[in-house]
Amino acid sequence: MLRIVTTISALLAGIALLLVGSGLLNTLLPLRGAVEGFSDQTLGLFGSAYFAGFMLGTWLCPKLIRRMGHIRAFAFFASAAAACIILHVIHIDMLFWLLLRLATGTVLVGVYTSIESWLNTGAPKEQRGRVFAVYMVVNLGALALAQQLLQMENPLANLTFGIAAFFVIIAIMPVVATRLPQPEMVETTTLSLKALWRAAPVACAGAMLAGLAMGAFWGLGALFAGRVGMDTSQVASFMSLIIIAGAVFQWPMGVVSDRIDRRLALAIVCGVAAVGGVLMALLSGSATGLLIGAAIFGAGSFSVYPTVVAHLIDHLRKEEVLSGNAGMLMLHGTGSAMGPALAGWLMGVTSTLMLPLYFAMMFAAAALFAMLRWRDRRDRIVDEPARHVSMVGTSPEALEMVVDEQKPDETAMAEADAVPGSAEAGAEPAATGAGDETSPADRLSGG
Repeated sequence: MLRIVTTISALLAGIALLLVGSGLLNTLLPLRGAVEGFSDQTLGLFGSAYFAGFMLGTWLCPKLIRRMGHIRAFAFFASAAAACIILHVIHIDMLFWLLLRLATGTVLVGVYTSIESWLNTGAPKEQRGRVFAVYMVVNLGALALAQQLLQMENPLANLTFGIAAFFVIIAIMPVVATRLPQPEMVETTTLSLKALWRAAPVACAGAMLAGLAMGAFWGLGALFAGRVGMDTSQVASFMSLIIIAGAVFQWPMGVVSDRIDRRLALAIVCGVAAVGGVLMALLSGSATGLLIGAAIFGAGSFSVYPTVVAHLIDHLRKEEVLSGNAGMLMLHGTGSAMGPALAGWLMGVTSTLMLPLYFAMMFAAAALFAMLRWRDRRDRIVDEPARHVSMVGTSPEALEMVVDEQKPDETAMAEADAVPGSAEAGAEPAATGAGDETSPADRLSGG
């Protein structure tokens, strides 16, 4: 494994440096925007524009990568991201910043897609799952580190934007220096939303509601921390703590998810996130209390999307997993694009404390829906249960690294069934409940 990680170290270094820069920018913008006099609703729109660009990028960037190749595409997208960062301080205007956030979201999808599709070919098939785990650790670690860079310089100074752009620019260096062969990209289709809903309505609702909450967190979380009296150092700790708690607790949450009905597991993690949101609102007057609520929120909220994906995979055949994941990303991205604008508007007409309460409402709604489906409908799993894998929503290419571990080939399953005396031979598909009245295949075919 160490040899494989060493082989792809240039790609991991490149994405880590880029995420340090872009993560710093995402936290910096609402703080600087508030000082520039932008309203809460406008600051929310900046977050919405970023995620709208993210959705646009999932359609546009794969075509550009196929045309330019992965190395040139990464350099192109990273350079564009750095330019967008610098332009924020050259001209401060609401419409201009909206366009910059849209462009930034678009080009960062290009970065994720080029790296993740590259990682798929940079590791042996049987080790892709472990490579994916390393990649997720690098992602979350870089984002947590980025928050601490707020303490290097006054976040209201233009130099902080220069620091963010610096990390994005130097991210190009290890990637363009790599000798790894560039992969071929293949087209990824998307299952219709109707088909996804018929297969796994809890996954669809969870992806959308989690997007509504987490989009608002990334767009306005730092602003909330500053508004309740935290200084720059405390804001950095607040954001880092949520990310670190999310990373640490994905493993135990995953163990729970793999051992009980996935819908109940989703209700639990959403409930934890909702409790964290309420505590942040109630304890906002105490820095320690606010950090406790933030840690609980992070522990639950970052586990929602991987639980949603695992539940979806439970209900799809192997050949449908990648297209189904693309559909989940679209739902999650749609929610993420709407969330900051909605939360910003609510903060503007009520108070700053509405933001964590908004988180709680979104996750409580997801928990309630999952509980209702768990109590009223039986669940049947296609082939066998998936494994909960720690992840964040990036590009459709990410899940390809672990899809072979999630769903075995039908030929391999057939060979296992043919072995005399096999415990698996002739067994019904595993289930975390009693069996649906109609099969997932029938539901999908109706879509």
